[in-house]
Amino acid sequence: IPVFILAGLLVHFVFLVSIFDIYFSSPLVHGMTPQQTPLPPPAKRLVLFVADGLRADSLYELNSNGTPRAPYLRGILENNGSWGISHTRVPTESRPGHVALIAGFYEDVSAVAKGWKENPVEFDSVFNESKYTWSWGSPDILPMFAKGATGDHVYTFCYAAESEDFGAQDAAKLDVWVFDHVKNFFNSSRSNQTLFSALNEEKVVLFLHLLGIDTNGHAHRPNSREYRENIKKVDEGVKEISSMIDSFYGKDGKTAFILTSDHGMTDWGSHGAGHPSETLTPLIVWGAGVNYPQKVSSQFFEDNFLKEWKLENLKRLDVNQADIAPLMASLIGVPFPLNSVGTLPLEYLNNSAHFKAESMLTNAVQILEQFKVKMSQKKETTLSFLFTPFKPLSDSEQINFLKKIRLYIQQQEYNEAVSLCKTLINLALEGLSYYHTYDRLFLGLSIAMGFLGWTTYVILVIIKTHTNLTKTFPANNKKSAVLFYGFAFAGMIIAVFLLIQRCPWTYYIYCLLPVPVWYAVVREVPVIQDLAANVSSLRVSQSVGFLLVCILGIEILVFSFFYRSALTVGLLVFAGWPVITQLWVQAKVLALIWALLCILLAIFPLMPVVGREPNIPLVVTAGLLTLLISCLSFASLRKGENKYRNNEDLKIYFCQMLSIALSTYVVSTTHDSLKNKEGLPVLNQIISWLTLVSSPVLPLLSSTFLFQRLFSILLSLMSTYLLLSTGYEALFPLVLFGLMFVWINMEQEALQHYGLSLKPKLAGFKFAYAMDITQFRQLHLDDVRRSFFFVFFIVTAFFGTGNIASINSFDPASVYCFLTVFSPFMMGGLLVLKVVIPFILVSCAFEAVQVTTQLSSKSLFLIVLVISDIMALHFFFLVKDYGSWLDIGTSISHYVLVMSLTIFMMLMNGLAQLLTTQRLELSRRTKHHS
Repeated sequence: IPVFILAGLLVHFVFLVSIFDIYFSSPLVHGMTPQQTPLPPPAKRLVLFVADGLRADSLYELNSNGTPRAPYLRGILENNGSWGISHTRVPTESRPGHVALIAGFYEDVSAVAKGWKENPVEFDSVFNESKYTWSWGSPDILPMFAKGATGDHVYTFCYAAESEDFGAQDAAKLDVWVFDHVKNFFNSSRSNQTLFSALNEEKVVLFLHLLGIDTNGHAHRPNSREYRENIKKVDEGVKEISSMIDSFYGKDGKTAFILTSDHGMTDWGSHGAGHPSETLTPLIVWGAGVNYPQKVSSQFFEDNFLKEWKLENLKRLDVNQADIAPLMASLIGVPFPLNSVGTLPLEYLNNSAHFKAESMLTNAVQILEQFKVKMSQKKETTLSFLFTPFKPLSDSEQINFLKKIRLYIQQQEYNEAVSLCKTLINLALEGLSYYHTYDRLFLGLSIAMGFLGWTTYVILVIIKTHTNLTKTFPANNKKSAVLFYGFAFAGMIIAVFLLIQRCPWTYYIYCLLPVPVWYAVVREVPVIQDLAANVSSLRVSQSVGFLLVCILGIEILVFSFFYRSALTVGLLVFAGWPVITQLWVQAKVLALIWALLCILLAIFPLMPVVGREPNIPLVVTAGLLTLLISCLSFASLRKGENKYRNNEDLKIYFCQMLSIALSTYVVSTTHDSLKNKEGLPVLNQIISWLTLVSSPVLPLLSSTFLFQRLFSILLSLMSTYLLLSTGYEALFPLVLFGLMFVWINMEQEALQHYGLSLKPKLAGFKFAYAMDITQFRQLHLDDVRRSFFFVFFIVTAFFGTGNIASINSFDPASVYCFLTVFSPFMMGGLLVLKVVIPFILVSCAFEAVQVTTQLSSKSLFLIVLVISDIMALHFFFLVKDYGSWLDIGTSISHYVLVMSLTIFMMLMNGLAQLLTTQRLELSRRTKHHS
């Protein structure tokens, strides 16, 4: 068995990692030459303000009384500069947003795995190309641009990471810190000759990263008074800084200013996904070389923002976020960042047609350089007769394009030159994408072959070892030797083919994995023949019916990843299960409770995603309800038969009830304290962490009688879950556990119904006795349903209270009982724990079902493996890297979820066994018998 489990883990790990290689490898190439516009630039220096987490509508909207939210910036876009919306891409997080702004490319998803803080890949940026860059702001963002820079001309000034506190009195102080430090910096330069002359150089960038708006948005939501007041503070700060810089340089008219944001924020204070409130950010540009406001009588956009913002008559110039990097480079005359894929937005420039055409040509050549490097890389690693080049940009076509453009510029036909440059840029970007996804089909087919082989093999293992459908066959050594050499030869041919092409080592794994897997399948041909003979003796309608039900079940599960309401449909069908199978005849009351709980649980997937609106009274209600239930069970235990209890167990029960009461109190007081801006009370924080640490230990001290142990697990996990809840989801584990409790009893009735065993008395059932292998029975068709129930409940535990597949359905308020200072990994860990708790409850119940139905956990687990692998194959082909960014993010996380579900279920299985069967003995006084 260990070999099989290791092989399973390995295979699934390869499948999981493969999509990052196939769909999301880093698009960056190196070895291009820098491209710079040959004409003098309009500005000597650039000031970049990035208001982290600022939504476009929050800045441009008017207050209810008709006054602007940011009077100074409103005045700029009406009288002095150009404005528009910058469209960002997913993931809408600070790091990728800043990389797009300053380096001009969209970071690939694999950067997430390498952490947000450092540079997972070396890249060029506007800061790196500048003569000097000074930056002020958050320690999460600034260091990565300084670290990637060549030489030491990028200077950073950061506050301490502890300042980013969601529970603090006011996060706007982070922005005040930046403004004050910039003012002091300029004042000190008057007495520092070196600094003064450096500031007076050309190609200087000043970068102000303003994190207050983002922090206030997380803590209080974007529609709050705090968020709006912070925007006003930023507006005042920008006004002060720009007038101070103008006077410092004697109003020389050589400074360009840009204000934008890295990402927006949802109404419930999160970001990361692709909702318009997250992807639409403001862009206001003014100063040297920038166009003045352009008056228009009408303009058409699909959204209705212009009317709401009362800006219908000022031309709105929308850009993609990566277009801002070439804009900055063009304004101060530095080379365009080497990896930039942005297109220069010409309408922002107030310059000659010649300058615009030359800038556009520079942009086109810079992107074409990347295309050439990418093409030569692919050509080197592909056999010449297999290489299919990107036709629209063959070598002759490239030369042709550049000749035509240069000719147009010489003849002063600048508009034609510009439009030809735009065509060339679009083709080069298409070509980049073509070569980037060149091997995709080939790798995808390899992985799909591996998937199919593995799933077939697991089904054969189930049939061979856990059912009576086939007889055992003697080994035929001659045949198996021929098979072995045949497959080994095939493997060698594949390896040689990859070696000639100098493929990366991961390709060997993906392409060679199907070989051993299919070898294992082909070895079992006699089993397949025997099975076919057995199946053909069954009625056709029976076999087809069974297959159809299986397919329908799996499709409902796949569907539920996209539409949570599919879970509701499934649960309502479950409610009717006892009626369909005539089970209710022998257990009427039980069947009624089962149906009621299924219907109750079916309500949760129809509710809005958690975290939109906190509702602390509901959490308190859930806590009190748990206390009430535990009091009733405590009383029944005390009355119960003596053999099922002892006083030590009652003491532990009492501790767990106390823990639930404490958690309820902590949640209520913490959220009150944060509402009054008094921060997180230290005592509450200590209690929260102690509860978290003790919750896995307490159940191990309780009795191993079936229901006592399960109830003890519920109380322990519930106390942690309450601390992580902000609304109705606190009731979810209670209803889920109630249903699991009834499920264990229903499975007993089902066993009796199919005549598979006599009904043991569940109350006296002990977990620890369950390991006797001789008692295990063979699989029955009903066990497939049992496994399907388990997978369905697991998916319900996942999606019951929200869409885990979308980053933005998490609410940072969930972790405020534990910490309020921004710490992505700690917060992420706690949110994952919150997701895992319902999962553990289902796993423990499934453990109980295995034990009470006398099945080896391995056989049921294998069926679960087949179900989840078939689901994963669906999602493998549904992974997208195009379309709306919300779709892309969701498609990846679906696949990762299902793949990790399998790996995770192995771990959960182990954890559930540990939680249910292990017992820690507290040292007890030994009793002496006379």
